[in-house]
Amino acid sequence: MNSQSNLKIRLIVMNFLIFAVWGAYLCSLGIYLGRVGMGAKIGQFFAVQGIISLFMPTLMGIVADRWVPAQKLLGICHLLSALFMAIAGYVGMKYGGEVTFGQIFPWYTLGVAFFMPTIALGNSVSYNALTRAGMDTVKDFPPIRVFGTIGFILSMWIVNFTGFKNDHNQLFVSAVWGVILGIYAFTLPDCPVSREKKSASFVDTFGLRAFTLFKDSKMCIFFIFSFLLGMCLQVTNGFATPYLDAFGQSPEYANAFAVRNNVFLSSISQVSETLCILLIPFCLKKFGIKKVMLISFFAWFLRFAFLGAGSPTGFGLVLFILSMIVYGVAFDFFNISGSLFVDQNTDESIRSSAQGVFMMMTNGLGASIGSLCAQAVVNRFTAGRTEFTDLMAGWSSAWYIFAGFALVLALLFAIVFKYKHEPAAK
Repeated sequence: MNSQSNLKIRLIVMNFLIFAVWGAYLCSLGIYLGRVGMGAKIGQFFAVQGIISLFMPTLMGIVADRWVPAQKLLGICHLLSALFMAIAGYVGMKYGGEVTFGQIFPWYTLGVAFFMPTIALGNSVSYNALTRAGMDTVKDFPPIRVFGTIGFILSMWIVNFTGFKNDHNQLFVSAVWGVILGIYAFTLPDCPVSREKKSASFVDTFGLRAFTLFKDSKMCIFFIFSFLLGMCLQVTNGFATPYLDAFGQSPEYANAFAVRNNVFLSSISQVSETLCILLIPFCLKKFGIKKVMLISFFAWFLRFAFLGAGSPTGFGLVLFILSMIVYGVAFDFFNISGSLFVDQNTDESIRSSAQGVFMMMTNGLGASIGSLCAQAVVNRFTAGRTEFTDLMAGWSSAWYIFAGFALVLALLFAIVFKYKHEPAAK
């Protein structure tokens, strides 16, 4: 096995583990919260991920650029995240159905505080290692990143078929994955920190040079729309499985496979994601970032619209499955392509910081505001509705509002973002 193949395998394991940590609870946490009487708090649990991402990925990116090699910081963050997730799981186990928001939320918050920076850190480790090995990040990274989604899917299946989707045990699963990755990260290729000493300014000392990217009109508009599209990121993660779970209130749907195995159904989204990642190198080189992002906007529109029109049986189930399939395009063509675009348009000295800024705009500002707004919309249309037909009509209205938002963003992006793509030479 040559050195490049060996490097790819090492990065594959890293990406697999990073997203296995997340997949253990991201799509099933809403079910657990609903069953312990915190359904109205789902938005806050997902919003805190965004609030944390306002500063933690950027801060950790600065630390990785300046002081601590990214692979070591990745390991430290995962060990701390695993500790706090395990404590949150213990609190859930101790208090059972009587657990309160104040008891579990602080520990969960600390867990995600140290997890959220690791996505950007993992990207930095991958890009740095591939570049130093003389490989093409646009071509070689997406097939590696696919295994992150496979790890996410495996975790979803574990919590679905063990029944952990319904309780605190999903947090323990996340913690176990985190410990494994925390140890493994210290074996990854070294990411050298910047030794540049020419400037002693505050901006350079704390790695804030990445924020100067906002002076470039193209990058500024790109980051603004990244924030707006980021508002869509956690909506289905937070509310899709509780929505599917709600169909169980009707005898007609209670025993439907899509209701009993709602997390497994949701995992089709991640299966689609694994396939769509492989399309990114071709699409980016042929169409450019603008068209790829527009495809993502329209995919989010379809994702939400199909959820609103679907049901767990018959043609409605087909719509649900289509919603899961288009998620791969919606997520990958934005998140992965956007990360690559930032990597290619920033100087090497601020690359980790720039990835942190991208995370801040998407999983930070965007996801936090989006989660809170989504919770308000869901509460407005579903709270107090006890009759099943009325409740599901409310859910559908909420999904159509989300779909309309994504469609408006697509039209605005097509007009505002000026980008001339030059296809790569054959």
